[in-house]
Order: sequence, then C-alpha cells, then structure tokens
Amino acid sequence: MKTFESEIPVRENRSAYDAKILVVDDREDNLLSIESILEKEGYHIYKANSGMAALKLLLKDQDFSLILMDVQMPQMNGLETAHLIYERDRLKHIPIIFITAHRYGEDLMFKGFKMGGVDYIHKPVDPALLRFKVGVFVELYRKTKELTIQEEKLRSTNSYLESEIAERRISEERISLLNQQLVKNNEELKQINHELDRFAFVASHDLQEPLRKILIFNDLISNSLASADMETVRKHLEKIKKATGRMQVLINDLLTYSRHIQTADHFEMCDLNELVSDVISDLEIEIKKTNASINIEPLPSLVVIPTQMRQLFQNLISNSIKFASPGIYPAIRIWSECVDSADHADIDLPHGVPRIYKIMIRDNGIGFDQKFAEDIFVVFKRLHSYHQIEGTGIGLSICKKIVELHRGEIRAESTPGKGSMFVISLPDLKPKA
Repeated sequence: MKTFESEIPVRENRSAYDAKILVVDDREDNLLSIESILEKEGYHIYKANSGMAALKLLLKDQDFSLILMDVQMPQMNGLETAHLIYERDRLKHIPIIFITAHRYGEDLMFKGFKMGGVDYIHKPVDPALLRFKVGVFVELYRKTKELTIQEEKLRSTNSYLESEIAERRISEERISLLNQQLVKNNEELKQINHELDRFAFVASHDLQEPLRKILIFNDLISNSLASADMETVRKHLEKIKKATGRMQVLINDLLTYSRHIQTADHFEMCDLNELVSDVISDLEIEIKKTNASINIEPLPSLVVIPTQMRQLFQNLISNSIKFASPGIYPAIRIWSECVDSADHADIDLPHGVPRIYKIMIRDNGIGFDQKFAEDIFVVFKRLHSYHQIEGTGIGLSICKKIVELHRGEIRAESTPGKGSMFVISLPDLKPKA
C-alpha cells in the first residue's frame, strides 16, 4: 500500500474549540469508520495510514489535541511510532490513545502507558465510548490551552511593565503602583503554572483511574456474558457506573472552578438568612439521611453575588455533613459577628469599608491537623483518598475563589477528632446607587 497523508477537516464548529485529532491506521476502512464516529462532534480530523506518514504530518503541525493510534501496523507499529513521537519535546504534550484488536497482557499495556500513552480502546470500536474518551481529552486540551494563553498575556503585560519602569522617569507613586502590579502578575503566573501542573496530574491520574477500571470491567463483563453469569455482569456494570460517575463529578467541578476564575456576575444586596435557608432546603435529603442538625443564628444582609454565595454555603455545609465522625450525627452551627475593619489590615479591603462581618461555620466532624489548614484550599488537594471519602479536591478551592472575588478572606481551624470551623470575613460593601 502506498503511504499517504490527508488532511480532511470537518465542518467548522466553534463548540469543538478547533480541536484537531490525528487518526493513524494502515487500513482505510478503519480510518473512515473513526472519522464517521467523530465527525458530528465538530473536530478537525487528520488521517495517516502509517507511522511514517503520521511523523511527517506531526513535524509540520504540532497543535493536535489527541492522537488515535492503531497498534498493529506494518513496518512500524503503534508503540514504535509513539516512542519516536515522544522523543521530540514539541510533541510530548499530545496524548495518545492506542486502538487494538488484541487483548494484550498487563506488561505490554504497561509499556504503552509508560511510553506516554493515556489509554487503550479495543476493536471493534464502541462509538459512544470513543466519543466520550475523545471528549474528555479535548476538554482538558481546551482548559490547558486557555491557561497557556492567559500565561502568555501575563508575560506580555510583565514585559511592558518592566519596559515602562526601565525607560521612563515617573513619579515615585507611579513606580510603586507599577511594581505592585508586577508582583501581583508574577504571583498569578506562579499560580497558573501550578494549576497547569495540577491539570497534567489530573489527566494522568484522576481521570485515568476510572477509565482503566472501565476497561478492566468491560473485559470481565465480556467473560461473564460468555458464561451467562448475569449476576456478575450486573455487579461489574454497577462498578462501571460508579467510575463514570466519579469522572463526571470531576469534570463538572473543573468547569465550575474555571467559571469562578473569570466571572461577570453582578453584586446586589442579599439577606444571608434567606439564602442559607434555601441551601438547607436543597440539602434536605442529605440532612435527613445523616440525621444532621443545623443551628443557624441571625446572619447579616450583605452586598454579594447571590449565586456564588449560595455555592459557598452549599459547599461548606455539605463538607460538614460529609466529614462527620463515624457513629456521631453531624451537628453544625452557623453564626456571625461584626468587627471594625481597622482590626483587619491584612485583608485587601475596598477603600472606605468601615466594617467586616465574620461568618463562622462549625461542625463536630473528623477534623484535620491544623498544619494542613492552607493545603485544603489548594485546587485538587485532598487529605483523604476518594476511596475513603468521595470528592475531587476542588470544592474548597471554589470557596476560596468566591470569597476572594468578594474582597474577603476564608480560613479554617481544626483539631483531629474534634471538628472544624471555617471563618469567612466579608466586607460590608455599600449597594450601588
């Protein structure tokens, strides 16, 4: 067969975020089959019928979201091709999903994962499974690309600020403001770099773990069907459902976290008593299930973003219920106090704010070591594995983002076995005229 490469982008669809997918298979019918499965999603599909054709295409264009690679190909198989691809630094960021008609042993599959591959799909390809897995990696590619673009913009801003400082003699006040902005941008750069690393970790671990379980239990179901063991099939399907559920929660939390980084919601006067009552109503089933008691003392009315404040209280109250001590019903107390803003010079308050309202949420749960009080607000950081307590490690990060957007502060106080208390400090902002 003559080696060829063809570039056949599907119709323009902005919802696909200009995602480009390279499909590598030595059989034209397999290439057309995968293209037909994915074309409705709006991806740009590129095809190559050999490892050499794929390498040639990748040397011209490195901006691919994903590579779907057949393992068994003449001259150079998929694993050998992947090895050559990942030898090039500019191509190491592209995830590879291997497609194979064979059931390889764990050693060969481990070799593929170690080489940099992210998953295996067995032939005949399940269209729904293929679209789902491709969709996950395209979404991760989009998030990573957005963070990279944001990083580039910040670098450009820093370069401009440094040039201004070096080339112009301006007032001491102006220089001070520019330096403050430069420091702030540098901190944002560090945070973005850290989040890029954490996204990479999620892609290689948190998302891969349920995907691998789905693959394993899919094989077990095939074996159970062959022996007509329907009870075992039912159990395996339930495990697959739980694995996909964990993945869905993680993806939803990632999207929620992204939305709170850049929000355009409006502030308005809101009675926190009514807002918390609504949250308690939404959590009614969970509260009854755990026999939780919640004591809410009078709360203030503040100028806030109601939708975000609702999520803040929902996350914190849900956590108090989730992290209950074994054998003890959750008991939660919510109260507030008003303090002078002059006593909190450490908080970056808007000019002219006279008061701060502290809102406390205390529980009688399992608690944690106080040395982890900062770590719990780091995105994807978990003190317990999801096998012990379900969660993605994003909820408290979202809380921190919400409070910071309101020019406030959130901190935690806890002792193992004696519960935790979250303290939210919010400025008493004036409503807009």
